[in-house]
Amino acid sequence: MNKSEIIFLDGPHSRWKEFKFTLETMVEFIRCFRAMHFLGPSITVFGSARFKEGHPYYELTRKMSGEFAKLGFTILTGGGPGLMEAANRGAQEVGGRSVGCNIQLPVEQKPNPYLDKWVYVKHFFLRKILLVKYSFAFVVMPGGYGTMDEYFEALTLIQTHKIEHFPVIIFGKDYHKELLAHIELMKSQTTIGENDDHLFLVTDDIEEAKAMIIEKSIRQYNLKPKHKVKPMKWLFERV
Repeated sequence: MNKSEIIFLDGPHSRWKEFKFTLETMVEFIRCFRAMHFLGPSITVFGSARFKEGHPYYELTRKMSGEFAKLGFTILTGGGPGLMEAANRGAQEVGGRSVGCNIQLPVEQKPNPYLDKWVYVKHFFLRKILLVKYSFAFVVMPGGYGTMDEYFEALTLIQTHKIEHFPVIIFGKDYHKELLAHIELMKSQTTIGENDDHLFLVTDDIEEAKAMIIEKSIRQYNLKPKHKVKPMKWLFERV
């Protein structure tokens, strides 16, 4: 069979729907950018929504986030329960800023009670852009598909120089051992570069992670103590 004999398929498509989707996405971007404009440098924490209070991963996330918040960073999460809640809770408990970027799902995911501020977004791709935009470090806790999706997207953006190299830290050596073995397999098969496993740190030591953030986030980007910012009333801004 040659190309002239192929009957190509058609499917539903609508220019109006595509245009409407584009406008809705643009409006949602502007709404979120306005809401998060005064967020300041953030550390984004990814992790499962399914680990509850009292679980070792919950308590580790809570303690770790508190230590990072003491450095002056806003702690940013997906805003949901589990390890997201633990991260926001740890920040609030030490007087740090705690912000969520919550996703709208068919089964409602309510914002956790440890948020100073949150935004709702409709699409995962938009949420991931927001989490990257305001972050100077990513912390990956044990999680599922969503956590791995966000982790590998961050690595891809750094690997391809779409964003600058900032710390990506994996906590939970035992939980992630098969993942790390697969990354070694990819390196041995040359589907990633020889040094691509240097794009992230694997540790269970909060102090080691803090040292990396101080060196690769605060010093590398010359982050300074924040001066009080006056919102522009003509833009209807609020701090």
